[in-house]
Amino acid sequence: MQPQADPFIAPRCNEEIEVLYQDEHLLLINKPSGLLTLSGKHPLNKDSVHFRLVKEFPTATMIHRLDFGTSGILIVALNKSVNAHVGKQFQARTVAKEYTAILHGDVVADSGCIDRPIAKDRANFPLQKICYESGKIAVSHFDVVERLQNPVTTRVTFRPLSGRTHQLRIHSRELGHPILGCDLYATDEAFFMAERLMLHATYIEFDHPVSGERIKGYSPCPF
Repeated sequence: MQPQADPFIAPRCNEEIEVLYQDEHLLLINKPSGLLTLSGKHPLNKDSVHFRLVKEFPTATMIHRLDFGTSGILIVALNKSVNAHVGKQFQARTVAKEYTAILHGDVVADSGCIDRPIAKDRANFPLQKICYESGKIAVSHFDVVERLQNPVTTRVTFRPLSGRTHQLRIHSRELGHPILGCDLYATDEAFFMAERLMLHATYIEFDHPVSGERIKGYSPCPF
């Protein structure tokens, strides 16, 4: 069975990209929710983080991505060697990442670990699925930050050890508490409880590819 083409057309994003850190080798930027990391194949999906950045930084390349609805911090390389160096850190899992999310319902455990392998759901593009036969290892730690009432929701911090597509979105569903505003894995109730995906990349830590200094980037959560 051939996978279906993604019919998604991104609505216009009027929020600006904020540069959090800049040197001659790389940028740390804050991506708004509702903006693609890379331009899509459809001509109406040209606007993206990369499309905007290369107007000011012509050599900019994306080392990693955030989902369309996810906001927060991204590392941007300003040359190929930096891209390769930081990319190897991602592969070696020496890049530390933290996300803030608001989940549907009351998460009973104060902390925990979700260890469920993830694979592409080729029959239902662009969905991912939990698959113990063909899935790649995916591990997400979480800590409850706050339990909220009216409606009952839970603010959590996620620390993913791997970086699979949709990892935190599908792992939250597996926990029984999908992320509010998630159009792919949440219940209808949880989806309509927020105007955006309530997931934000708050923190990233990695070795600077030239100086070797441990860089710690922070983007305050907007919700």
